[in-house]
Amino acid sequence: MKKIVTLLAVVAITYLAWSISSSSPENNRLTISGPFEFHGMDMSKNGYIFSRLGITQSLTQLESNGEIAPLLAQSWRRNEQGTRWEFLIREGVKFHDGQPLTAEDVSASLQRALKKPGVFAKVPVAQIEANGQQLVIELTSPYFPLLNTLAHFSLGILSADSFDPEGRIVKLNATGPYQLDNLVVPHKLSAKRFESFWGKSAKIAQLDYVAGHRSESRVLELQSGQSDIAYSIDAISKQNLQSAKNVKVQSVNLPRTIMLKLNNQHPLLSETKVRQAISLAVDRTGIAQSILYAPGSEAYQLFSQAQKAWHIEQPTEQRDVAQAKALLEELGWEKNAQGWLERQGREFALNLTTYADRPELPLIATALQSQLAEIGIRLHVSIDNSSVIPAGHHDNSLQMALVARNFGLTGTPLPLLYQDFSDEKGSDWGHMNWYSPQVQQDLTELISTAAGENQRELSQRVARVLATELPVIPIAYSSQHVAFNQSLQGLHLDPFEIDYRLSELQFHD
Repeated sequence: MKKIVTLLAVVAITYLAWSISSSSPENNRLTISGPFEFHGMDMSKNGYIFSRLGITQSLTQLESNGEIAPLLAQSWRRNEQGTRWEFLIREGVKFHDGQPLTAEDVSASLQRALKKPGVFAKVPVAQIEANGQQLVIELTSPYFPLLNTLAHFSLGILSADSFDPEGRIVKLNATGPYQLDNLVVPHKLSAKRFESFWGKSAKIAQLDYVAGHRSESRVLELQSGQSDIAYSIDAISKQNLQSAKNVKVQSVNLPRTIMLKLNNQHPLLSETKVRQAISLAVDRTGIAQSILYAPGSEAYQLFSQAQKAWHIEQPTEQRDVAQAKALLEELGWEKNAQGWLERQGREFALNLTTYADRPELPLIATALQSQLAEIGIRLHVSIDNSSVIPAGHHDNSLQMALVARNFGLTGTPLPLLYQDFSDEKGSDWGHMNWYSPQVQQDLTELISTAAGENQRELSQRVARVLATELPVIPIAYSSQHVAFNQSLQGLHLDPFEIDYRLSELQFHD
């Protein structure tokens, strides 16, 4: 009898050991799919992917409610004028190669960011000094959203020896709970748990990120077990997955606006009444209900109600095709025999470019093509790589683009807007070839004054000008839909799209 019991015990232990070793690799590797490709280690261009996956960290971080919290900076203080900021860099933090984080490393990363395009390049920095664990940033003039700006993904801190003498990143030696293991541009990234992380250790040992444009394909991979999380799935897939047995879906509203980016110097788009007519012709309600499956997400102004200081109270607007036609007639546009608008022998025809990284954009572009045809505007829709948008902005070849832009990457849209309007040409993902001295003056005052009643008045005035002049035309407010393996626990959706908090996830069979 004892032999039988002993034999059963040995079998049980052997089976348990086998089952643990068999399931361990599966439960210790997380496979994530998303729509966005990456093209290297340049933080100003690709920092978002490293930040979201928990590889890089910044001095400050945004909580879900938009409040600023310490991250690599343990504490800070500033002088009364707002021109001198002192940061105490967190003790006990190690880079992925084991060397300790110092203020010198932080200084090296920030100095490099000053020379790159991005939100930090517009901060009026006089000098950055490092001494042990203390970092001092001296400004030539006050810049009150500095703490928000420092949370931006492009300001992830790397060790000083991550850069070559020309400032190029030669290794991504960061501080996050995951460290880069392999980078295959532009589609795949692998990372592993950093065992000496200063905070709570990641629960899952390894992760893979795989980029794929087609939402439907990524959802099928999730359902078949080839991946564990699919970010940015389309609204139709979300609806179809509601009854799926092995998959769950979570959604979060984002401070991201789907909008038409316009070349305001283009002869067909340079007149305000033309832009107003285009806006009036858009059926936002139809798009919100039939494409986004999100009634109430219509956007008649750039900023949603979640961004209270920038959202102006105005009567709910409606589509008005008759008024749109009347505005165009005032400007001398008449329909030709084919039904397209024409003026002085020139047809009103434009190229509309968009990209499939956001699965809803091609569908909305097709809807806009049909809606603007009703007032005689011919759109040629092109679905391309997202990189053609900034390229077309810089060489001035872009006419119209349908884009989605997150105005909450720093909690407040102020640093992004200030960056946009510091250049009369605009920015890659903002307006193009439109300038308002009043808006520039108001933004400069907002940047350099402390919070108060005057700030709301100024931000409201900026929002009203943008809603009237329409250098970009808002279409809808966006949501993030994420499908995931139901055995995953701890999924957190970041409305600012800075940190996916993957280190908190674990599998539960």
